[in-house]
Amino acid sequence: MNLINILNWRYSTKNFDPEKKISEKDFNQLKELLRMSPSSTNIQPWHFIIANTEEGKKRMTKGTQGFFQFNEPKIMNASHVILFCVRTSADEEYMGHLLEQEDRDGRYPNKEIKQGVYNARNVFADIHRYDVKDFQHWMEKQVYLNIGNFLLGVASIGIDALPMEGIDAKALDQEFNLREKGFTSVAAVATGYRESSDFNATDNTPKSRLPQEEIITIIK
Repeated sequence: MNLINILNWRYSTKNFDPEKKISEKDFNQLKELLRMSPSSTNIQPWHFIIANTEEGKKRMTKGTQGFFQFNEPKIMNASHVILFCVRTSADEEYMGHLLEQEDRDGRYPNKEIKQGVYNARNVFADIHRYDVKDFQHWMEKQVYLNIGNFLLGVASIGIDALPMEGIDAKALDQEFNLREKGFTSVAAVATGYRESSDFNATDNTPKSRLPQEEIITIIK
């Protein structure tokens, strides 16, 4: 597929075929998509809970009780469900941990560049902590950047996905002890393969977007 075909093929899948499962090879690609997503200053403020068994998906439905019950069958029929979580802090210890991982991965040719990156990352973090005062929201933005990257990435290998903000974040935080671990739930993404009868499939319901001339300005 070329990019335009991928963009037109993917959609928010409402009905997953419960008999079709993502292969181990493709699952490994999904995990790398999550890990390799870009983030501002490479801060990577995320963690992912993945359910790919009936028991695991049942635990994930703790977040779809009551008002959000309409999302329960989407979780149970999907092949793999990913809960995207964000850090609740990024303290000096975590900043140091990031730096040392980058160093082990060979990103720094010398100590001066390593220290410069460390200083720059902390400057940007402090802007959001103290000046803009949106540090938690800034970290959450990076998780959404990951979600967008993930949705396009899975579509490129023929896997359907449904992003879901319709979840009870508090219930899932409690189910997986996330707050005690320094994280909180943001959104979930169900993945798998569409049923042919899915009303939202692009074969049945054409996609609708605002026209380019309305949303794009090219300056000269």
